[in-house]
Amino acid sequence: MKRITGSQFKYVKHRIDEVDEANFTYGYCMIEGDALGDTIEKICYEIKIVASPDGGSVLKTTSKYHTKGSHEIKEEHVKAGKEKAAGIFKAVEAYLLAHPEL
Repeated sequence: MKRITGSQFKYVKHRIDEVDEANFTYGYCMIEGDALGDTIEKICYEIKIVASPDGGSVLKTTSKYHTKGSHEIKEEHVKAGKEKAAGIFKAVEAYLLAHPEL
């Protein structure tokens, strides 16, 4: 388990489900941690990286929320999660751009 720096959450555990290097896709699920709360069983993500016309890349993400019981996820919760994920992506992107040898 890893402490999430700069977050109110103590830990999160992910499971990698698929990595397809040929098609630039991967899938993973957040399966454990206090970030899931009492109502979410897991959140699964499908990521596809496609070339953009300007020579960069576009990240296309699909998120699937699996709730415990009949709980419903509020749109503001989904939006907040997307904003956090975008922040993480931007940090990773900046690091990789600064270290092209990786």
